[in-house]
Amino acid sequence: MGWKATVVVPKYAAAVRQYRPGWAGASVRLAGASHGVYDEFMLRALTLCTVLLVMSAAQPLCAASPLASRQQALKTIEHPDPAVRRAAVARLGEVGSMSDSDRLATRLRDDDASVRQFAEAALWQIWSRSGNRAIDALFQSGVQQVGAAQPVKALATFSEVIRKKPSFAEGWNKRATIYYLLGQYALSLKDCDEALKRNPNHFGALSGYGQIYLALGEPDRAQPYLERALKLNPNMAGVAATIQLIEQRREQRRSRTV
Repeated sequence: MGWKATVVVPKYAAAVRQYRPGWAGASVRLAGASHGVYDEFMLRALTLCTVLLVMSAAQPLCAASPLASRQQALKTIEHPDPAVRRAAVARLGEVGSMSDSDRLATRLRDDDASVRQFAEAALWQIWSRSGNRAIDALFQSGVQQVGAAQPVKALATFSEVIRKKPSFAEGWNKRATIYYLLGQYALSLKDCDEALKRNPNHFGALSGYGQIYLALGEPDRAQPYLERALKLNPNMAGVAATIQLIEQRREQRRSRTV
């Protein structure tokens, strides 16, 4: 899904309630879910995991030197000075390409916390560029529509992005998020599949799988996807907390059956 590290549940709750009444309640009945009522634990897990990396393409966290070329940034991405590494990853966010993603992803495990944060933002920036200005402008229109709580319009926009450039993974990922917001989980799962085919390291789409299965009341199916997302990006605190909650709840169930 279009799941970025910005938690946006409060902002989008009103829009979602149009399509799924009771979204914000402590115990909610989810559309299409055969299991019926969600309990407080699973709602907490959903809230923690709602990394709804939806909504805005990540913005640069610092100003990189305008003189740094892509090649210069790649050369200094492992520099001993954290400030130099921060500038390098920020610059790659501005001018890097999908082929730089693997190099950038190594900085998700940097010793410096700010470098890790900048690397994640830079990855989202790169992933949000299709290589075509017209398509990128259309994509940003969809992002703005989500920000304005207009999910149906955003759905149409991201569908058009996909039609025009089906190889653009982030188009699929953002539409998966919209389907999730609208409660169309099967369609969201399909779009997550398409995003991962094109970007196998998309930790956002993997966390999206987990969110969908949590929404369907299937935490045991959610957990492997959340763990895969966390393995790719160990900085996703909400995902880590959700895994812990799932394991705690599983242990509680075991203890009651003994």
